[in-house]
Amino acid sequence: MRYRPSNTRGATYFITANLAYRQSSALLDHIELFRNSVRRVKALHAFVSNAIVVLPDHFHLLLTLPSDDANFSLRIGAMEAGFLRQLPKVEPIRKSRENKRERGIWQRRFWKHFIRDDLDYASHVDYIHINPVKHGYIERANDWPHSSIHQFIARGVIDANWATSFGGGNYGE
Repeated sequence: MRYRPSNTRGATYFITANLAYRQSSALLDHIELFRNSVRRVKALHAFVSNAIVVLPDHFHLLLTLPSDDANFSLRIGAMEAGFLRQLPKVEPIRKSRENKRERGIWQRRFWKHFIRDDLDYASHVDYIHINPVKHGYIERANDWPHSSIHQFIARGVIDANWATSFGGGNYGE
């Protein structure tokens, strides 16, 4: 049996994309540029952003594709490229990237996970929202300004005090 979720039209994926230099804070330093890039990609290549968190050096996104589309890579690549094009060229670039005329902002690959069921979906939403706490940036998940948790709270899906006592848990890992 061949496992090929990347060809599943209308699927939901959990995505993690990292900056090449994990000490960088470019995503937060230029958060509006990143948000604009995501909005532009959404307008050109429809998808549903189910949950998202943006941290200094990476982002997590739970996205659902249209029922007639399976190309999540197009969207992530376009988000990264759109963000990249708006930044000044000040990052260090390794010789291998320079030879290929590449910038040095993003890691070459991103991580994806095909969401299999409702439990898998819920655990990845939780993982996205708890991530800033897990990394030690804040103590309460709803204190992070660059997270979809605020939309979940506003819709009454979760309480504002959700996960105030983070115990490690199994948040999609």
